[in-house]
Amino acid sequence: MDGGMDGGMDGAGSGGPGAPGALGPAPGASVTAAAAGGGRETEAPAIDAKPGSAWLGRRLEELPTPALAVSEATARRNAERMLERCRALGVRLRPHVKTHKTLEGAALATGGTRRGIAVSTLAEARFFAAGGFDDILYAYPLPAARLEECAALAQRLEAFQVLLDSPQGLALLRRRPLAPGKRWLVWLKLDCGNGRAGVRPTDPGALELARAIAEEAPAEVALVGVYAHCGDTYHCGSVPEVQAIARATTTAMLDFVATLRQAGVPCAQASVGSTPSCSHPVPEMAALTELHPGNYLFYDLQQTLLGSCRLEDVALRVLTRVVGHYRHRNQLLVDCGWAALSLHGQGRPPAAFAAVEGHPELRLVGLTQEHGQLEPAAGPLDFGRFPVGSVLALVPFHACATAAMHPVYYVHAQGTVVALWHPARGW
Repeated sequence: MDGGMDGGMDGAGSGGPGAPGALGPAPGASVTAAAAGGGRETEAPAIDAKPGSAWLGRRLEELPTPALAVSEATARRNAERMLERCRALGVRLRPHVKTHKTLEGAALATGGTRRGIAVSTLAEARFFAAGGFDDILYAYPLPAARLEECAALAQRLEAFQVLLDSPQGLALLRRRPLAPGKRWLVWLKLDCGNGRAGVRPTDPGALELARAIAEEAPAEVALVGVYAHCGDTYHCGSVPEVQAIARATTTAMLDFVATLRQAGVPCAQASVGSTPSCSHPVPEMAALTELHPGNYLFYDLQQTLLGSCRLEDVALRVLTRVVGHYRHRNQLLVDCGWAALSLHGQGRPPAAFAAVEGHPELRLVGLTQEHGQLEPAAGPLDFGRFPVGSVLALVPFHACATAAMHPVYYVHAQGTVVALWHPARGW
């Protein structure tokens, strides 16, 4: 992989000791099951109450696998670059934290302010609120069954904000006013072509709903702004295609804001986001007030295919050990199945679920819950390069799905674990 140590697993990717492209035991490391013909550590440190903490200071190749490794330097660089893009445009960055779901990642993404984030779940909202974050946008259509949870957060925080895309959602808020002095802070969700949640800005009902949010009960509900996810950029095949969708989405948003203002409905904020659109922003985005990408802190194989980043910008790897040789199938078996990687990317050339760092000739052709099958793209496999017990690094297709599989991220500097990030879990 281009970028090697800075981009992901420093020096990782090949067979056993002396085998090019894989992680072997570090000098002075405990004897592993590789030496005993197995696939996992036989001398692991005792695990204490904080998952993974016993591994601080250890080398990546010593970790129990499968394991999620994050390059601290790469994640920090990705955070700084997105902050700089937004500064250059003159807009605010509201990082979406659904990819990493960690306090540490969000602190990087906000430049240390701990203010102005978007979340996808109420579990995330509570987690970040408990971690000292405020100005949290729950970027999901208001769920009726969980209104009281939203109310508790709105009462607790200075600025807990919700999304609406229907009159029914507004009626829910009206039936549950907050305490005196507090108002529901509402963003209107627009669908500018993504085809998921939101009202279309060209529908007459969109203007009517915005007016109702702003005017029906101004002491109880306030219209903060309009919000759109530029998710249709994920279907693009090039940066110009991504930028064309970003431009169209931005134009639709700004036209709707202009329509609101002409109708006498104040709308102070307009927010657009997706990692592909925000990694190569178009000049028109400078007329928005904020951007809300999320995946960019880690990036992934999918983003490299979209042109959002280079392979060396991908901050995470899934480490996996070779646990078997199957010469009659010309395959290696590894201890990473879909439970540590996800099935995203299945059928997507050239690498499908994940790329094998340092080994472009290998393909991950099969995943079951705890097993992965690797084989060469062509020709016979050189099994001697990949001894049983050797460690490989996988670059996942979709970081959001892969990170959600892991209770702890092993954050490293130059291949040594320096921190442990524990993500929010649940919904």
